[in-house]
Amino acid sequence: MDARFNLFENEFAAKFTKRFANAGLLIAQSALPKTTQELVALRVSQINGCGWCVDAHAKEAAAAGETAVRLSLVAVWREATVFTEAERAALALAEEGTRLADAHQGVSDETWDQVRKHYDDDQVAALVTSVAMVNAANRLAVIVHQKGGSYEPGMFANHLSN
Repeated sequence: MDARFNLFENEFAAKFTKRFANAGLLIAQSALPKTTQELVALRVSQINGCGWCVDAHAKEAAAAGETAVRLSLVAVWREATVFTEAERAALALAEEGTRLADAHQGVSDETWDQVRKHYDDDQVAALVTSVAMVNAANRLAVIVHQKGGSYEPGMFANHLSN
């Protein structure tokens, strides 16, 4: 199935996506480790079935030096030994913050406590806003059937400079 609508070619949508990407740039420039940012974005995108975003975040992570082993194990991180305790806390928050309808309490106190154990206030703010932003981006791309496969590392940064 082809994309229903091109969010980069429509004037209004292009303005919106540029502003949206600028908000994401603030997160990218935060103290939250880039690796954690990409692992979280990848996991959220996997859960939401967003091919465009899975493609983008896997490629951005690889371009930043992430290993193929870790990227392939993000979907099953609980059953893998390659993630740090801090990354595991962030991935748990990403999953619970994405699957809000699946749990009446949203993010569990246990997960929140683990996040607070490993991240300072600024990093927590970046982590929480990142989960929210990626979920929103996933919804945009899934609604219009934006397909994965054509993303090239740096495309988001290039979109901001245009």
